[in-house]
Formats: sequence, C-alpha cells, structure tokens
Amino acid sequence: MANEQERAVVTVIGKDAVGILAKVSGACANASANVVDVTQSVMQDFFCMIMIIDIAGATMSIDELQESISNDAPGMKVHVMHENIFDAMHRI
Repeated sequence: MANEQERAVVTVIGKDAVGILAKVSGACANASANVVDVTQSVMQDFFCMIMIIDIAGATMSIDELQESISNDAPGMKVHVMHENIFDAMHRI
C-alpha cells in the first residue's frame, strides 16, 4: 500500500529578496517534508507564496518547521498549518 500523504499549508509573505523560495524549500527538505505544490508571485515589492507540503515523513513538528523556515527567511511572515486545521477553518 502506498504511503498516505499528511499535508500542511505554508504561507510566506514579506519584502521580495533573492532566494526566498530556495530558503523555504531547503528548510522543508531539511525536515524531510516534501513540497507537493507551490504558487508564488511578487506584487509590487512583496513576495507572496503558498506551498503545500507532505509532512508524513517529517522529522520535526509543524511548530519546529515554522521556526526553522522563519530562521532561514528572516523578515518574512511565515505560517505553517496542518491541512486538517486549515480545512476546519474554511468549512461552512
């Protein structure tokens, strides 16, 4: 049987700079969290990214991952939220 995915939503917003995507995806890789999907844009001077990651094999908690990403991308506003919490917040 294939390994089931356990996903989280990562959002990153802040002043645009070189290497943000690389830093965030690197922090995810260091935690063994696989990037499943990503969308990013730069609106005027602001970098905006939403990333879906598979955390089934992650080697750290969501809170630890959020701290790791924040440390690797200083000055950016970073949120990491488990898919179940995200879904519950957006259910009508």
